[in-house]
Amino acid sequence: MTGRGRPRKAKSPDNKCAKGKPTPEKTKQTSLPGCPGKGFTEERQNGTIKEQKPREQKKSNHTEDKPSVHKTPKEKTKKQLTEEQRTPTAALLDAKAKTCAGRAKTTKQSAEKTQTETLKTTEAKMLEETTKMQPKAPKDTAKACVRDKCEDKAAVDSVLHITLEKLKIRKNDRSDAAEVINKVIENITRHLKQNTQCFKEVEDPLRTGSYYENLKISNPDEFDVMLPIPVDRVDIKPFGADGAFYSVALKRGKSPLEKFQETSTLSASEMLEEFRKEVKTSVKQFTEWEVTKKKKGCPAVTLITTVKSITISLDVVLCIMVKSSWPPFTKEGLKIEGWLGTKVKQDYKRKAYYLVPKYYGSGKAEQDGILAKDIWRVSFSHIEKAIMKNHGSEKTCCEKGGTSCCRKNCLKLLKHLLSLLKEEESSFDKFYSYHAKTTLLHACCSRTKDTEWKASSLSHCFQLLLQDFVGHLEDGVLNNFFIPTQNLLSDPGQKRCSSLAQRIKEECDKGFPIFK
Repeated sequence: MTGRGRPRKAKSPDNKCAKGKPTPEKTKQTSLPGCPGKGFTEERQNGTIKEQKPREQKKSNHTEDKPSVHKTPKEKTKKQLTEEQRTPTAALLDAKAKTCAGRAKTTKQSAEKTQTETLKTTEAKMLEETTKMQPKAPKDTAKACVRDKCEDKAAVDSVLHITLEKLKIRKNDRSDAAEVINKVIENITRHLKQNTQCFKEVEDPLRTGSYYENLKISNPDEFDVMLPIPVDRVDIKPFGADGAFYSVALKRGKSPLEKFQETSTLSASEMLEEFRKEVKTSVKQFTEWEVTKKKKGCPAVTLITTVKSITISLDVVLCIMVKSSWPPFTKEGLKIEGWLGTKVKQDYKRKAYYLVPKYYGSGKAEQDGILAKDIWRVSFSHIEKAIMKNHGSEKTCCEKGGTSCCRKNCLKLLKHLLSLLKEEESSFDKFYSYHAKTTLLHACCSRTKDTEWKASSLSHCFQLLLQDFVGHLEDGVLNNFFIPTQNLLSDPGQKRCSSLAQRIKEECDKGFPIFK
């Protein structure tokens, strides 16, 4: 038999696959960016694995289709061994691929992070360049403004608190002054009751004004005491259009004051003249006191003395006490319902009111045959005192165990500011502390809660009060708190009002250098 007739010897599977097996040059590892020194990219690794699996399948099929007649157990063992060896190799390659992929991913994320940071840095630089080109940076300016405001507020707070400390009256000075005042007032009252016919019904002194309202500043150098003469029945008629001045006529019945009513009205000028004579007589024994010269239009007899180098002024004011309903012009006044309550208002309006011999204008004006010098001005100073002593929307305001407010301190500061400005400018002499008090009363009716006047908010509250006062000055209108038809700023005039408003605004803007 020739060689053609003999069966062909089957080629070894190893030899068959050897043709497709890569050479050492082809399996040479390549180092790529992103996975340095490991030799494979994710794509290369997947490709290798995919190539190996088809080869193994092909070998298996070839063996089954064309089995070798000379196959021995040794070859079978060799095949199994080859597959067992290749399985860990593939696993190893897969593990390496995952490690490399992880590192590649990490490297990619790192690259992206670096790129983002670079972009942010570039944008920051561009923003900085743009900011330099702009004259103002709103955000930075806002922060600076807040900081400046905080610093200014702290500085203003300090100035105001230091000023209030300076304005406090020492207890010893207060007690010394009160002792002297009480002594002379008791003597005047006793003299009027015992030694006069027309003023014998005088009642107990009515102590009013800033000292007795705990609003006096610096020194206890000014005192106001009213000596009321009661009248049962009077007929009053308004003098002028503002509702603050009245002519007074005694009705039927006997009264010690009839001697001052020769015509149909009670003459304020004659009654004040008689009162002045009796006061001078009563203080003759008090040689330390001096009766000052009469001031035109002033309803008081003024006495002065010196107590421990402090000059003290005492205004003794004649008044008549009317125990009847308040004049109609007061109907729209005293708007304290939202602040102190309706009941408190009703209690106040049940009290008597007072008339003082204060004439209208120059005193020469005439209305219905009555001269202005003989008219009376309505006074509610006793109600003002009651309000100042019980000024809180809560009953415990400024009491022991209660919360303190800054209402009175704000008024003290405004009064002090006004007095200093009057010292600088003589044209401001038509402005009085009563303008400041009336401004506070109106302010309390618009900001009614104690929480709006917290002691810790002194600077804020004081500047709000100044805004109120400046507003009244610029408008030229400050209504009487009890008689809204009366404008308390009609006398100074608009020019002076505007000038004072401007000076107050300057002081406020500069942090009150006048207090320093």
